[in-house]
Amino acid sequence: MDAFTVRDLRERTGELIRDAEEGKLSLVTKHGHPVFIAVPFDDWLVAFGVRVALAMRLFEEEVVSLAQATKLAGVAEEEFLEKLAAAGVAVARYPPDELNEEVKALQLQQKPSRYRIRKAKR
Repeated sequence: MDAFTVRDLRERTGELIRDAEEGKLSLVTKHGHPVFIAVPFDDWLVAFGVRVALAMRLFEEEVVSLAQATKLAGVAEEEFLEKLAAAGVAVARYPPDELNEEVKALQLQQKPSRYRIRKAKR
């Protein structure tokens, strides 16, 4: 999320608009204090409303946690997770090296055993 001062609004309007077109939130401040957040007018806003769309963007940009975003959205966690999934927002975020380790561990679990357990005949 980019931050703009009130003065920046005059000088960097194009940048603010580009950020919105790219789906990014922008914080506008006056004398170092937040005044408002510019929320992109996009499919999320139309489909989910301002409150949920803002919560989804803040979560997507890793500004807030899942719990904080759910509370901000004012919906149950399950419903919020469904909305994130519908919008294609990843909930689990692994660093590449950790993800590779997880994939290797899963692959090891799925390999068939070389040793078969035979049932004794009676």
